[in-house]
Amino acid sequence: MAVHQYLARHHSVQVVETNERGHATRFAQDAAQRGMDAVVAFGGDGTLNEVATGLAGSNTALAMLPGGSTNVFVRSLGASHDPIVALQQIGAGLSHDNIHTISLGRANGRYFCFHAGIGYDAAVVELVERRASLKRIVGQPLFAISALQAWYATYNRKYPHFNVEIDGRKIPNGYFTIVLNSNPYTYIGKKAVNLSAAASLDKKLVAVTFRKLTTPLMIRTILQAIRTDGISVSSGVDIRTDVEDIKITFPAPFPYQLDGDYLGEQTSLHIEHCQDALRLVRPIIV
Repeated sequence: MAVHQYLARHHSVQVVETNERGHATRFAQDAAQRGMDAVVAFGGDGTLNEVATGLAGSNTALAMLPGGSTNVFVRSLGASHDPIVALQQIGAGLSHDNIHTISLGRANGRYFCFHAGIGYDAAVVELVERRASLKRIVGQPLFAISALQAWYATYNRKYPHFNVEIDGRKIPNGYFTIVLNSNPYTYIGKKAVNLSAAASLDKKLVAVTFRKLTTPLMIRTILQAIRTDGISVSSGVDIRTDVEDIKITFPAPFPYQLDGDYLGEQTSLHIEHCQDALRLVRPIIV
């Protein structure tokens, strides 16, 4: 394996492979308990989420190599989308001890690195995961197809899906909420989708809540997000920065996802900002 060979030139490396959901978290927890310096994870954003959850609160650092279709978090750090190039960048970060402590979000006890999505985008991710085998072949176009399917067929845009309370301030009638721990929210091809420049790994959370879901509002939001460094507050969009605590509730269950990993439906979701939760190996770009 190229990754093993490259890292083994300067480090003692042990390789483990995951084959089911939750494996990466258990492997990461074991590495932390054994006092390993770092875990280098190779996979997509779902793998990232599992490994970060296993390492949070420990002294073992996380280094992430892009092995998925979008690789939002790795690219947000400035690393290449090409795993071979990113390997060199991450390897340089390891060799030069370029390790920093970052904040994470936590939703109902599970950590997330870059965002939590409640409502519409979780419904999109659920549709994508139904076609997991196609995802490996088709990649990002499958997300676009699923987004259209959820928008026009499966996600009810006529009625609100939850109520939001942010640091004690209530926002009724939420249709779709994104909680950011970093920016961008995602990528469309090479284009970053920027929801808030205030979102950063060394700051508190940012909560973006859509209080209606209309086609003109969504088109305007997407265009602004790919053309600028963040979207604006409007009659249909509420944006809160420097957020520590979010409670989302509703009598009927609503879907949610963390770092692009669909986690089912809940009637209550508690999201917290967790400062200095994870040691992260940052790539060195040369």
